[in-house]
Amino acid sequence: MPSVDQSPLGAFERYLSLWVALCIGAGVTLGLVVPGLFSGIADLEYASVNLVVAVFIWVMIYPMMVNVDFASLKDVGRKPKGLCITLVVNWLIKPFTMAALGILFFEYIFAGIVDPADAKEYIAGMILLGVAPCTAMVFVWSQLVRGDANYTLVQVSINDIVMVFAFAPIAALLLGVTDIIVPWETLLLSVILYVVIPLAAGYLTRRLLDKSGNHERINEFTARVKPFSVMGLLATVVLLFGFQAQTIVDKPLVIALIAIPLLVQGYGIFAVAYGWGYLWRVPFSTAAPAALIGTSNFFELAVAVAISLFGLNSGAALATVVGVLVEVPVMLSLVAFANRTRSRFA
Repeated sequence: MPSVDQSPLGAFERYLSLWVALCIGAGVTLGLVVPGLFSGIADLEYASVNLVVAVFIWVMIYPMMVNVDFASLKDVGRKPKGLCITLVVNWLIKPFTMAALGILFFEYIFAGIVDPADAKEYIAGMILLGVAPCTAMVFVWSQLVRGDANYTLVQVSINDIVMVFAFAPIAALLLGVTDIIVPWETLLLSVILYVVIPLAAGYLTRRLLDKSGNHERINEFTARVKPFSVMGLLATVVLLFGFQAQTIVDKPLVIALIAIPLLVQGYGIFAVAYGWGYLWRVPFSTAAPAALIGTSNFFELAVAVAISLFGLNSGAALATVVGVLVEVPVMLSLVAFANRTRSRFA
């Protein structure tokens, strides 16, 4: 069994939650010390899209999209059970359980703690996380459990295609059910900006780099741009918490309250997908990545859409960033569990 040190999860990624926590502290401190700087950045927007944050989001997402190989779709029928688990969990279960947990915790369990207006925004942020299945880190989780790399690529590629068409309708449906007014134009614009355009750019880049069929050039390119992706993520966290600084100081328990239902969702969805794979006698190399894909989130997309729909200072944006904070430790614990239970699969 590979150790973390032998894994594709580098030291920086392994402690991503720590770096995010440090950036949260830096953002809150800067937001209190130089609030004018963040007010000026907040004003730099066009059509409900903050230009500075948009640049950081693109820097985050683009390297991930280069990893998506649409040529792998020819293998879509090779292991239909694994793909069935991925699609059903990601699009027919996960968005709805996330919405249900948001309502349960913020409208009932935390009703006396959280302001009702803020609660709706936290629920909205959770919904956006639930409708955005992971794209990039899935490759890392799959390698950590020694999953079928080629089939993981098929699962991710199919997910990205479905996301182009399903993200906006499902997000609008669930936000509408929770009585949150969603401007369709802004939601569709967000999908075009943060899914369609980066996906197309990643596809074109892959075609240019892989003319000779040598994937080594793609690997070298993604390795070079990967640090910029992480820098974009951390810079976005600093900005978001800078905008939220006063709210966080006034309500320090907010982050913990948001994290609780996200943790319940993460472990619950993994149990559903992993248990399904076990009962359906799906090979471990397919079942484990399928469960991990269903558990992790495309939080970069969720952050971008939350900002576009609700604003930089919104509770929805805050909730999506808390998703970044809890994601890595949750996923590493699930990887460890999967590796310990590998022998139970046929």
